[in-house]
Amino acid sequence: MERPPESDLHHEFFKAEHTTRYLEDYLESHCYAGQSLKSRVQLGFSVKTITKRGDEWLVIGNRAQYRTQRIIVASGLFSSAKIPKFIGDDIFKAPIIHQEDFGQSSVLTSPQLHRATVIGGGKSAADMVYACVKAGKSVTWVIRASGTGPGFLLSPKGKGPYKNAFEIGSTRAAGTLSPSFIGPDNWWRRFLFGSNPGRKIVNAVWAGVDKETREGAQFESRPNALPGFAKLNPHSPLFWGNGSGGLLNRADFWDTVGPNVQVHLEDITHLRAKHVCLQSGTEVATDVLLCGTGWKPNSFEFFSADDLADDEVLTRFPILAEPPKHHHKAIQATPYRLYNGIAPLDDRSIAFVGHFNVGNFFKGAECQAIWATAYLDGNLELPSIESRQLTIARHIAWCKRRYLSNGELGNFLLHESNFYLDDLLQEVGLTSHLRGWFSNWFRPGLARDLAGLRDEYVAKYSSTSD
Repeated sequence: MERPPESDLHHEFFKAEHTTRYLEDYLESHCYAGQSLKSRVQLGFSVKTITKRGDEWLVIGNRAQYRTQRIIVASGLFSSAKIPKFIGDDIFKAPIIHQEDFGQSSVLTSPQLHRATVIGGGKSAADMVYACVKAGKSVTWVIRASGTGPGFLLSPKGKGPYKNAFEIGSTRAAGTLSPSFIGPDNWWRRFLFGSNPGRKIVNAVWAGVDKETREGAQFESRPNALPGFAKLNPHSPLFWGNGSGGLLNRADFWDTVGPNVQVHLEDITHLRAKHVCLQSGTEVATDVLLCGTGWKPNSFEFFSADDLADDEVLTRFPILAEPPKHHHKAIQATPYRLYNGIAPLDDRSIAFVGHFNVGNFFKGAECQAIWATAYLDGNLELPSIESRQLTIARHIAWCKRRYLSNGELGNFLLHESNFYLDDLLQEVGLTSHLRGWFSNWFRPGLARDLAGLRDEYVAKYSSTSD
């Protein structure tokens, strides 16, 4: 990928359009068996049913059907927009637009859509708020009181040799500060979470980042901020990852939002003609309602298992025993009960990729694809079914304890992604992504580290694959 122009960079982060262009070029330029990847993609294809008949899977879609002996479900974490239903939405007389469609809408350019109300407490809502203010709109930001509250929006700045905050978080050393069964069980991690001095170190580091983030936003003291600005202060400590959030990619975000956005921390009771009505009785006049409300999660259930591993989680990580008072978001779905987040227990002809929420989705996609390939090719020796059941149960119990609401589906690995991907590659027997001891622990784990994995896999298994 060519380096984007400096005008499109912010602490080495760049606009999404460059990623889109890279992916499109990749599909066109990579050919196998005389056929490009792009020619193999069918856009607008809606899968209706997937059923197994004998040794074959039958995939029936909206315009064709396919038979295959192996299938990979790569539909990702989310498929459908989550748009709240409100009393009175049929008489609202103003457009209701989800974050998915915001970029293609006329919100920022239409003079008829001057008063914008944005709902949601996460990064997508924040991005729409910022864009609307910059476009000269009158903006109100509504975050429901009955939810997890406003998300953490962290500074992207790096420290020391690290170019940005993502590079710091992408080191394996930083990953050791999160209590987890994933990754090496070494003396350092046992010290951090098995001793009082270690837990004090962990608490101090997390509290420092939490404090720095809140103080940087100046929720209580920002000059010229409107009265409701302090309501954007996150409710739960950063360590627990209970709500949504992300990295700020605009240097003037808080300076833009503070003096220009009316913030309400309340639930919406109903809508009426071009008005959003809040629980306090406040009515917000609006020309467009923008929903930064996220997505409906995908979930797959393969077997029933009680989370009997909870005691083991708390014995190993006492720090997880007493979470802070918080709103716990109910999930209307069962947890992902897949070995390594990819494989069901009883069928080696199907795999699921892209269903774990990892910190770096480019790395995650590559490593999961390699593991899934080895799995479907029969190149992996898996533990017994009983062992895999225990591993899955323990992982779900840990995830719920570690990440509270975000951990309910058992697929949230915000700070553990490096170790998770290491484990996948270790099971396949690949090592080309590793460097020397110091680099492995303190250099950011980036997608370019994986450049040699495909060739290493082919060399290792070419004689055993079909």
